[in-house]
Amino acid sequence: MTSHHTDPLTQDEDIKFLAENSDLSPLQAKALIEKFGRDREKLLEEAKNFKAES
Repeated sequence: MTSHHTDPLTQDEDIKFLAENSDLSPLQAKALIEKFGRDREKLLEEAKNFKAES
């Protein structure tokens, strides 16, 4: 692989935002977006709940 390889998940701005602003992995962030939509405020709240439950 080259250093220019980018994880396809991090090409999605909302996944990238959620992963960078919470303790979620990009895969977990993608799952929350699929479940709750793309409202970033709602996603951050759900990310807190998600980490508290796990």
